[in-house]
Amino acid sequence: MTKVLVLHNVSLVRSALAALLRSEGPFEVTSAGWRSAARRAESLRPDVTVVDLDCPGTTAVLADHGRAADRQVLASPSPVLVLASTGAPGSLHRAFRAEARGYVDKDGSPGRLVRAVRRVAAGERFIDASLASAFMEADPVPLSPRELSVLARAAEGDSIVEIARALHLASGTVRNYMAAATRKTGARNLIDAIRISRREGWV
Repeated sequence: MTKVLVLHNVSLVRSALAALLRSEGPFEVTSAGWRSAARRAESLRPDVTVVDLDCPGTTAVLADHGRAADRQVLASPSPVLVLASTGAPGSLHRAFRAEARGYVDKDGSPGRLVRAVRRVAAGERFIDASLASAFMEADPVPLSPRELSVLARAAEGDSIVEIARALHLASGTVRNYMAAATRKTGARNLIDAIRISRREGWV
């Protein structure tokens, strides 16, 4: 039986996704919010982890994912399947850099999600054609993974000290990454950099 972990901060949404998957195939589905995700991932060892790119909390996790020293929520080796919209191609770049294995258009049919979970669990890649087109048309993300990670946590309201602690960095190093992100986005300040990055779907 395929073990699936559904991560979303909205209880109703994650419950609905879990119920859909349970009704459509031999899936053992566990759902969790971001605060309990690490514990669930460690105990479940899922075959696939499903995340919504528009869900608050996803940004910081995807920015960290793929960097062994920074992994927190997605510490398990399970492949990631993302739910995404064509209107936010920047977020697709973010997921690609985080080495997500599946990309499902949220405007598609429920059956697409089920097929995607099966394909990703089998070790294959799944990409909806609509998302592939949006990805190809999007400009590349100008920020490095580390800059994205810092900016994403700042966007969630974390202080410099909290970001430094979470990413195992010195506070001065965090400030340097913030300055670099501000410069690369052409922003006036950090708040403006966050606004621009959110508009582009990078965080």
